[in-house]
Amino acid sequence: MRTPSRLLGAGAVLLCLLAPATAAHAAPLPDDFLWGVATSGFQSEGSSPDSNWRRYSDSGRTHDAIGSSVDFRHRYTEDITRAADLGVDVFRFGVEWARLQPAPGVWDETELRYYDDVVHEITGRGMTPMITLDHWVYPGWVADRGGWANPDTVDDWLANAQNVIERYSGLGALWITINEPTVYVQKELTFGGITPDRAPQMLDRLVEVHRRAYDLIHENDPGARVSSNLAYVPAAMDALDATFVDRIRDKLDFLGVDYYYGLSPDNLTAAHAVTDAFYDINPQPDGIYHALMRYTGKFPGLPLYVVENGMPTDDGKPRPDGYTRSDHLRDHVFWLERARADGAPVIGYNYWSITDNYEWGTYRPRFGLFTVDALTDPTLTRRPTDAVTTYRDLVANGLLPGYEPERPAALCSLVNPPLSCIDPP
Repeated sequence: MRTPSRLLGAGAVLLCLLAPATAAHAAPLPDDFLWGVATSGFQSEGSSPDSNWRRYSDSGRTHDAIGSSVDFRHRYTEDITRAADLGVDVFRFGVEWARLQPAPGVWDETELRYYDDVVHEITGRGMTPMITLDHWVYPGWVADRGGWANPDTVDDWLANAQNVIERYSGLGALWITINEPTVYVQKELTFGGITPDRAPQMLDRLVEVHRRAYDLIHENDPGARVSSNLAYVPAAMDALDATFVDRIRDKLDFLGVDYYYGLSPDNLTAAHAVTDAFYDINPQPDGIYHALMRYTGKFPGLPLYVVENGMPTDDGKPRPDGYTRSDHLRDHVFWLERARADGAPVIGYNYWSITDNYEWGTYRPRFGLFTVDALTDPTLTRRPTDAVTTYRDLVANGLLPGYEPERPAALCSLVNPPLSCIDPP
């Protein structure tokens, strides 16, 4: 078990820095652990209707325009089938408000039936839908009214949410209200959806819609589990939590944690996240342990779910250091098992993402288990990466006994400072 935190003398601290503990082996994940894959609406669907993000893409301010993306809108059956063939339990997708409500008071029945079909495919193949209500996209008519700077957006958002909630209640769905709310605000600032002085106001409104959507879901779907997934930013979570998750703690059935990169004195490559060059970040898989242990201590008893985790490559090319998607996946599962062994109530893990997709302005970062050349291949053929077989085997059999991580633990992790440095697992 992980040792309790304690005051350490300078000599003991130095010892931890120079010789971090060798990771012990943990018990396999239980049979009721939820394995999943994730995707989102705007990033994958293509055929994009008018929205804030369609406008950002068309503005010429992004590296790539959205185009047809990977056309999940018309290929959802095959992508859901690929997920089912992996043996996973959960398929995460987003229901796009801009697609459902092209004008105030107008509901597009064709698009509603499309999402009905998506849900039917998921449940028909024995998987649980994880439904995201807001993955950073809202209709163009909402943008014309000021977006999140307009107080009416709260009620407009909730009207759409109620429509979706009522339609898909009773299916055992997991619900995500707002995807990565703090990054949502940052993207709106970057592309002009709000001005800097309105950022606190947008966060206030995201808190309000989460709280009210939580109640709506439980009124309509009493047994459902509801969350928002947080982007884990090493060494910054105290400040970020204060803006959102600390204000909704009483309206969470589990906490979604998205972990992509770590931080340590000898690895400052997380700075590349500022420019979305995630492929230039040197992964630190042990950081997922520290992220999960942080929330285990902060919110005792609250189940945790890794809603997103994955590794981008630069336009699909192998990483220069030889670290593969399979290595990355196994290493993160190893540390997830360690966190569970040390008391973290982790109930599930989603790989981001089932296919490559539009990474908010660019197709260059490739996160997919199945890679797709969205810009150069008109057939949008899904090609399996090495991690497809690896993930299928992990879901079926877990890690091989005695597995040792390919990537060693950070010398002094700053994912949850100071504890993650002075008291490593």
